[in-house]
Amino acid sequence: MTPKTDLENINPKLYKRTEEREVTTKELDPTIYDPFDAREIFDLIRGINDPEHPLSLEELNVVEERLVVVDDARNTIDVTYTPTIPHCSMATLIGLCIRVQLLRTLPSRFKVSVKISPGAHVSEEAVNKQLADKERVAAALENSHLIRVINECLAGAFTDPKL
Repeated sequence: MTPKTDLENINPKLYKRTEEREVTTKELDPTIYDPFDAREIFDLIRGINDPEHPLSLEELNVVEERLVVVDDARNTIDVTYTPTIPHCSMATLIGLCIRVQLLRTLPSRFKVSVKISPGAHVSEEAVNKQLADKERVAAALENSHLIRVINECLAGAFTDPKL
């Protein structure tokens, strides 16, 4: 990623990464129905890189497993995230990265909702409205510069933190 010189949050607080989840034999058995759960969704988004820092959204505590709600029966996934500062100009981009990661990796039967934690951002309502608007999201993904930035952020989503 291209280093930025005009960082909004020059010294973000860092958090410890969650331990890797052990995959069970049951989860690997294709004959057994294994519903999606919050941890599985969290594992898909925790390694996304922050647009400003060479850190993951988990390390910055932007995403947390407890803020992921999965209703496998209704095919809905709700992810709430918390920008590191209340005036973060990257809040929409971070939400878009989370949304794109889930749209790319989950079956199309899921309705995905991505929103900012209540009271965590000065433009919370506007950002949530943008992220919920399918046409605005689709238009954003047609912007070659924006999709390049999103892809850079998503490049870290599946890297092994132990390497």
